[in-house]
Amino acid sequence: LLVTATSGEVTCYCGHLSLAAELSKDTNPVVYFNVSAHDEPLGRITMELFANVVPRTAENFRALCTGEKGFGFKNTTFHRIVSDFICQGGDITNHDGTGGRSIYGEAFEDENFEVKHTGPGLLSMANRGRDTNNSQFFITLKKAEHLDFKHVVFGFVKDGMDVVKKVESFGSPEGLVNGRVVITDCGQI
Repeated sequence: LLVTATSGEVTCYCGHLSLAAELSKDTNPVVYFNVSAHDEPLGRITMELFANVVPRTAENFRALCTGEKGFGFKNTTFHRIVSDFICQGGDITNHDGTGGRSIYGEAFEDENFEVKHTGPGLLSMANRGRDTNNSQFFITLKKAEHLDFKHVVFGFVKDGMDVVKKVESFGSPEGLVNGRVVITDCGQI
């Protein structure tokens, strides 16, 4: 499911493999980001959303991917990339990590914390505290148990973890981004 081969060596992102496989359903929506850095394409990230576990959170992200409400992720950036931790994006209003907007209004509640931050490649809501979810999200780069019960996990990277690793390469331990890493296109498959 999330095994990538590069230069003859195999890297397995198995930390959340069994959990993702268990929660994966054919009826769950699948969305994508095409990502570039410095105007050079990095590739596509394909993500399955856990509509079967967190339907409101999944629907918010899905609609922001399609842009069907008149706003969304297209042409927004990954504004915070912390090496070996997370790639964060989704500030569709201010583009610097201080803003965001959900399809339900400014913010919406934490739906539940059933899915934990068990490994790399999980999609989770970034927030400013309890019940402050908007459009900001992050993709985990490793297990992050300290985020459990604070951030809602709502999906996983189905394909393109190699692209997530390329995105990570533009980050720093402090979260500063070297250049502009952009979601050039996005939608639902």
